[in-house]
Amino acid sequence: MLSPNTATPTQRYARTIDASKRVRWDIERDVIRGRSFDFTRRFLPDGLSRVDALGFLDANARRLLTQIQGRTYANIFGLVERFIAAKVLEVSRDHWLGDQVALEALVRLTDEELKHQELFRRIDAKLGESMPAGYTFVPSPNPVADVVLSKSTWAVLGLTLDIELFTQVHYRESIEGEGDICPLWKDVFLFHWKEESQHAILDELEWVREDAKLGAAERDAAVDDLIALVGAVDGILQAQAPADAQYFMAIAGRGFSESERRQVMDGVLRAYRWQYIACGVQNPRFADVLGRMIDSAQGARIGAALAPILQHVNAQ
Repeated sequence: MLSPNTATPTQRYARTIDASKRVRWDIERDVIRGRSFDFTRRFLPDGLSRVDALGFLDANARRLLTQIQGRTYANIFGLVERFIAAKVLEVSRDHWLGDQVALEALVRLTDEELKHQELFRRIDAKLGESMPAGYTFVPSPNPVADVVLSKSTWAVLGLTLDIELFTQVHYRESIEGEGDICPLWKDVFLFHWKEESQHAILDELEWVREDAKLGAAERDAAVDDLIALVGAVDGILQAQAPADAQYFMAIAGRGFSESERRQVMDGVLRAYRWQYIACGVQNPRFADVLGRMIDSAQGARIGAALAPILQHVNAQ
């Protein structure tokens, strides 16, 4: 079997098509299967939720906070897959009258991302039927997509690869071996991961192809766009984290001191920054692909922009 280092781009596109056909799943038949969420269990595992860092919370409160984070997890993915599908449709134009294998692979990716959006909308609706009123998802997918899609294709593809790589890390490192989370929620992660594994390969192929089109000045501007997009993601997290923390404290059934309130607010933001930024940018594969495109000065700019976020994530 050809390795990624020896396969041609067309062969790599073809392999994602084969994998897409093999793992294809249906929302109701394969994932939901008529089940409801088990609220006696955690939704997000400790490696993602980081709730165990909040030592003053009892087991019930920690479980509740993972469930709130899980609802936001579904909504965040529904949001990002809105602009991912749009961008992939756009870049597929380069293959319309060219490599039809590449075109089929990207059309399949788009179809799967649209399915994922529907999955996450259904999850949010099911959770809304069982969770107390008051939950708010702050960002709106279309305005966010407008902002993202206003940036260079190079930057959007870089952000997209980052996102789809961290879904791999979330499942393989935190979820796959976890036996005490809600079974339905675990299946959502599993089936999402199965298709995102192919998407990350396609993201990399398209990002490298886009990079080859750029001159030095265009790439330098695109690096600034990527930094701006990471900042925009962090802005979303800084808005959503306090909304989720406040919702949690309103329904937790206990009072909180001012110190505890600050710790909950900070803990949720720290968890979200880990889940949606640090986990991806620190991924070796992402670092390798990006490192082959940029120079040391551009790498230093990206590192400086990420430093406050990573310091917060890793603070004791």
